[in-house]
Parts: sequence; structure tokens; C-alpha cells
Amino acid sequence: MKGLLLLSGGIDSPVAGHLMKKKIEIEAVYFDNAPYADDTNLRRAADNAKKIGLKRLFVMNNGNSLKEYFKKGDAKFACVFCKRMMLRYSEALAEKIGADCLVNGDNLAQVASQTLQNLKTVSSAVSIPVVRPLIGMDKNEIIAIAKEIGTFDISTRPASCCSAVPFKPSTMASIDKMMAEESKVDVASLVSKSLKEMKELKL
Repeated sequence: MKGLLLLSGGIDSPVAGHLMKKKIEIEAVYFDNAPYADDTNLRRAADNAKKIGLKRLFVMNNGNSLKEYFKKGDAKFACVFCKRMMLRYSEALAEKIGADCLVNGDNLAQVASQTLQNLKTVSSAVSIPVVRPLIGMDKNEIIAIAKEIGTFDISTRPASCCSAVPFKPSTMASIDKMMAEESKVDVASLVSKSLKEMKELKL
């Protein structure tokens, strides 16, 4: 059994990967949101991937998705759109490398995109199972594990914030609404392009 971890530069996803790695084989992918973020988060993600024992890190472009979305889409749904696209990219990569599920660091209601409604809407973008090992944990529990496994200091190094985050992100994005928003961009083309341009970092 193999899982594909969506690894950011933050605290949560390395902990999710560490926990799942006890049960299944784990590969990881990082999403480059340039020009809305710089590569400081990539460096944190790569260091954390190495820290939890991974040998490589896939890097896929997600910034192009956001650029296309902002041309016609409603900005308040940008975070949910971004998450749905990352799952689509991950599903395509999972099929390529033989992964059986996706793994991420979502934690219920910790941020706007992680309300129960938004998690349901995000998950509906793909058919592959999405495993969220941190879903019921509070932040202090996650931080304690991060410190124990040595990823906390890496995850809290100075890094840029994503400038694509809207001032008032939607916390109640319906599946129908997101499908309407996504009809404004060529989703299939974006997925194909990102998969084709994917890079692999040896750790």
C-alpha cells in the first residue's frame, strides 16, 4: 500500500506523513504557487521530507492554476479552488507512481478552507481516497509531535505567505458552486501541463 503525501512548508503535513509512514509506504509532492509564493516553502518542505525519511520529493506547478482562475473566477473561492486543483494534480501523479491514496495535513476548522463543508467540497474533486490523519487533533497535539520528530524547527523557519489568499475566503463553498467556478478554466489542460512539467528532487 502506498500513499502520496501533499507536503507543504508548514507544521501539519510532515506530521501527517510521519504518522502514515508507520503503516504504509509514503511518497510526497510539493506544489509551487509562484508567483504567489517564493521558494522558501519548497526548501522547508524538502528538508522536512528528508527528516521524515523520504528519498525524493515531486514538485508540481500550481501557480498557473491560480493565475488562470483569477482571470475570471470569484476570488473568495480561490482557496477551495486551489485545494481542489492540488488534489487533482495529486490524483494524476498517484496514478503515475502507483499510489493508492492521498494523504494531507488537514485539521478540522483550523483554517477557512478546512470547515466540514469545504473539506467535503474539496474531496469531491477526486475519486482517489483522501486520508487526513490529523483531522481530530488540536494544534498543540500536532506541534508536540512535530517537535518530537524534529520537523517543527524546519516548519517555523521564516518563509513567505501565499499572496493569493483572499481577504475573506469562503467557508461554505458548495460542490455545485465550485463546479461552476471551475467551468471558467480549462482544468484538464492545467492538470496535463503540470504533470508534464513535474520535477523530481532527490533528497
